[in-house]
Amino acid sequence: MPASFHPDLLRAELAPLAARAAVSEQGQRYQRFYGLDLPGQRWLGGFSAGGFELAAQAWLPAQAVATVFLLHGYYDHMGLYGHVVSWALNSGFAVISCDLPGHGLSSGERASISDFAIYQQVLEGLFEQARSLQLPRPWHLCGQSTGGAIAVDHVLHQGVHSPIDGQVILLAPLVRPRAWHWSKFSYRVLRHFVDGIERRFSENSNDPDFLPFLQADPLQPRRLPTAWVGALIDWVTRIEAAPRSTRQPLIIQGQADGTVDWPYNLRVLKSKFAEPQILMLPDARHHLANELPAIRQRYFEFIDQRLG
Repeated sequence: MPASFHPDLLRAELAPLAARAAVSEQGQRYQRFYGLDLPGQRWLGGFSAGGFELAAQAWLPAQAVATVFLLHGYYDHMGLYGHVVSWALNSGFAVISCDLPGHGLSSGERASISDFAIYQQVLEGLFEQARSLQLPRPWHLCGQSTGGAIAVDHVLHQGVHSPIDGQVILLAPLVRPRAWHWSKFSYRVLRHFVDGIERRFSENSNDPDFLPFLQADPLQPRRLPTAWVGALIDWVTRIEAAPRSTRQPLIIQGQADGTVDWPYNLRVLKSKFAEPQILMLPDARHHLANELPAIRQRYFEFIDQRLG
């Protein structure tokens, strides 16, 4: 299905998110295309953080009782998270999210980053936007894959200074990807000759419609920059050396996940957190936000039971 919106036009017209401006015609087309035209108040705008201009969205249901900060995965953008946003709104939660640097409608070299510390600056900027919008507490933090890595980094290093006074929800969180040793070796060889390689789209969901949608998505990056891999290598060292946290995050992990090294990742997360609550899904693949409805229902029920 061809996109009904023009990404460059939409980027150019984004007003500050905190201004609560009405969603433009281009913005409405974008939200309809990705299924983000959901009930309640909603804003589509931007903010600056880490040297980037970031596209951001917020949704506010009637009588909201909490807020979910939603962080997307690598290669992703906010448009792929309609199922998670719908669940949150139906639970009475406001939602705020942004496209990470180099992703979606945000500025930056596509799918690249020089240092994962920039992601922390982006998250801090998102907190500021939530304060400006006066989004309700408690604040929950939810991240898929790389978004989960950003959430883990934040709570491990911010400790009691974190504004997240609710739950941390990790969907197939990244610590290191599958075939990590080969990836590091390839990076050390290739970085001297190329600045990136062609992306390979993989079957990362059991939903047969998801991969064709990704391949036709106008906001999908088409290359894997070597700079991002180098930043990930440095970040893995940082996380493995991070202090332990008393938090008990909710971790949802598919056992058919071929993207991350989930057995290793779970060992690391169990060592970093006090009794994390883990839901294993035998048939689920990596992109839990876009898994089959029955799989999504299973983990949303798991989260709902623990959020009360």
